[in-house]
Amino acid sequence: METLNQVMLRNVFHVLPELVWCLFGVILMLLQPFLKNRQALTFVAMIGAAGGTLVTFYTLLGPGFSGLIQFDTFSLFFHWLVGLVAFLVILASDSYLEREGLEAAEFYALVLFATAGMGVLSSAQELLTAFIGLEMSSISSYILAGYRRDSIKASESAMKYFLLGSFATAFFLYGIALIYGVTGSTNLAALADANPNGILLRLGLTLILVGLGFKVAAAPFQVWTPDVYEGAPTPVTALFSAGPKAATFALLLRIFSTVHAATDFWFWAFWILAVLTMFVGNLGALVQNNVKRMLAYSSIAHAGYTMVAFAAVTFVRTDPDLVGPAYAAVLFYLASYALVSVGSFTVVSEIGGRGERYLSYDDYAGLGTRQPFAAAALALFLLSFLGLPITAGFFGKLYIFTTALKSRLVWLAVLMAINSVIGAYYYFRLIVVMYMREYKGPVPADAGKGLSPTAAMVVAVAALITLYLGLAPNHILGIVLSQPLILSAR
Repeated sequence: METLNQVMLRNVFHVLPELVWCLFGVILMLLQPFLKNRQALTFVAMIGAAGGTLVTFYTLLGPGFSGLIQFDTFSLFFHWLVGLVAFLVILASDSYLEREGLEAAEFYALVLFATAGMGVLSSAQELLTAFIGLEMSSISSYILAGYRRDSIKASESAMKYFLLGSFATAFFLYGIALIYGVTGSTNLAALADANPNGILLRLGLTLILVGLGFKVAAAPFQVWTPDVYEGAPTPVTALFSAGPKAATFALLLRIFSTVHAATDFWFWAFWILAVLTMFVGNLGALVQNNVKRMLAYSSIAHAGYTMVAFAAVTFVRTDPDLVGPAYAAVLFYLASYALVSVGSFTVVSEIGGRGERYLSYDDYAGLGTRQPFAAAALALFLLSFLGLPITAGFFGKLYIFTTALKSRLVWLAVLMAINSVIGAYYYFRLIVVMYMREYKGPVPADAGKGLSPTAAMVVAVAALITLYLGLAPNHILGIVLSQPLILSAR
């Protein structure tokens, strides 16, 4: 028999990454009055982000806190992903915070707290635990969205994000309440054999899907995305586009693999959501003249591509030869998209200049001559978003497209292909502007400086990983195919 202290110690080892991220967040807030050196604070934050990611190797696998969380290699994958995103965002934020004259310690602490929430979300084996992780991430994100307090756009984005996020949270909580009222439990394992035909259970699952749909910017719940992405500090936008989406999709995957009622009921929901999200994202991006808003609509479209794989999972859940690759396609796509997104927004952050004044397409004219490294990196990321060969996005879209075809979702695959063609226009449009048009306005004062050293490191890392996943995808694909969550679904 284990003593109480042994049980508590074992539970602590199930949440080591979250504890490290939160600990360093608190340390940064305590250091702020005494340590005024911004670079030193950046270094401490980077140690915290990297430390929380690395201790995942020492995290105890298995259920913790009486089954409230499940730390397995599936959780390990997403902890590494959100930890890497947080590390790169912190590194990219160093020059941004200096340029904008913003406090570094609070900013980094909020990033680490948000990352801890994403970690809880990816490990949650119980719906209320998932709610706690969701709120840890969301509350930090609301503050980060309005971190440029002297900017009207930033304040507006924070208010919109907070109000709409509160509505989404209410939907999510009410869904949990209905499910508990029907089944007497909020534990995913206990819901495995729930009657899929119960009306209240279906209503509860619908409300949960609405709440999570807001977090991943799925249409018609995406209305907050363009304004929030535009108004938030660009490094924060990079975090929004990568980390919370990955963690929320992780929760959806865990629900899919456990609760059979969800996979029975959500097929047509995901089919419709995928189509709406792809078209809303791509058609909205077509008419944008602001690069940041264009990437925001692009982010919506990519959430739709991911949902194509979710629809395939629900359709082939009984076929062991297809359901595993469908899960793997989601994980590979999330990993590749997250890193490409962080790299692209880092370039936009640096090009934007003080006060983020240079965000229009015209400001990018002649960038290939003025800043060749930044232009080449951004072009690579745009080609990866599009899904051209030798980039990570090519195999990400290929795996999802193939999964849809093998699942006999031909119309969904055709609509995905049509949307990829639509996306080619606005991605190539920006590349053409950078390389084939001359800058006609007064040259920005900081135009010749290029990327800051920290931002250049982030962009280089993201570009190398983008090329690596595009040239040798089998390594990471082998890792995701070996996930117990995927194997148990087969």
